[in-house]
Amino acid sequence: MTDRTAAPADSSYPPAAEASILAAALPYIKRFHGKTIVVKYGGNAMTDERLKQFFARDVVLLSLVGMNVVVVHGGGPQIEQLLSRVGKKGEFIQGMRVTDAETMEVVEMVLGGQVNKDVVNLINQAGGHAVGLTGKDGGLIRAKKLLLADRQHPEELIDVGQVGDITQIAPSLIRHLQGGGFIPVIAPIGVGPAGETYNINADVVAGKIAEVLKAEKLVLLTNTPGVLDENGELITGITPRQIDEMVADGTLSGGMLPKIGSALDAARNGVKSVHIIDGRVEHALLLEILTDHGVGTMIRSH
Repeated sequence: MTDRTAAPADSSYPPAAEASILAAALPYIKRFHGKTIVVKYGGNAMTDERLKQFFARDVVLLSLVGMNVVVVHGGGPQIEQLLSRVGKKGEFIQGMRVTDAETMEVVEMVLGGQVNKDVVNLINQAGGHAVGLTGKDGGLIRAKKLLLADRQHPEELIDVGQVGDITQIAPSLIRHLQGGGFIPVIAPIGVGPAGETYNINADVVAGKIAEVLKAEKLVLLTNTPGVLDENGELITGITPRQIDEMVADGTLSGGMLPKIGSALDAARNGVKSVHIIDGRVEHALLLEILTDHGVGTMIRSH
């Protein structure tokens, strides 16, 4: 006899429909059991209270059915709030935050402290076992200073401050946590050769971690339906070559560039599939991974 006190009684579905939904997820659970899923958590899903709860429950469910979930989070809105309180305004070049020493202090405080612990707490409250990390822990993310090529003058480089370019990901700490049944939650802060701190784009970190872990999937949560064509229509499936063409003709630009760049690198370097999905949709993770009703764009590896 089922313990009816163990489950919420607010379902709007008849029992047979609930059973059918669960049964339909079985092929996906079998297929991805034991596989690593790297999720970049950001956008509205990080700021809307209802979406935050859905995200945490999705992560816990995927973990409980045997998937190795790794969460990499951003924190742009939270960083902007604290910067404005200290009288600074955020500046971006090619989708990368310009990070002087004062901004780096704010970024590390927000990402490594406030946001990381909030995400860990969310997942743990939903019944998971999450552990928070930054790239400084265990030398997880090694980095060097990033210099951007000037698009108008390709021979010139742009200095964006303490922004890091990943040189190495050391996955042993992540694997150790996964072996103990924990869900790693990673803030995108790297460490340089002399111990200097670097701010690294969260999409880039998620992509590199997915590559190193040979992940089955990389899922990037966004505030858009996915990759859009020149008419603003969603493209549900796309190849790296098609993306190169869209970047060249300017269809993809701004903050989407680091996301697309990391997605392409991951798809080309062993990650089976990359999904750019709409984090504003309730249970977006479950819809993308456990059903055939995707909520975004899938980038095939070839």
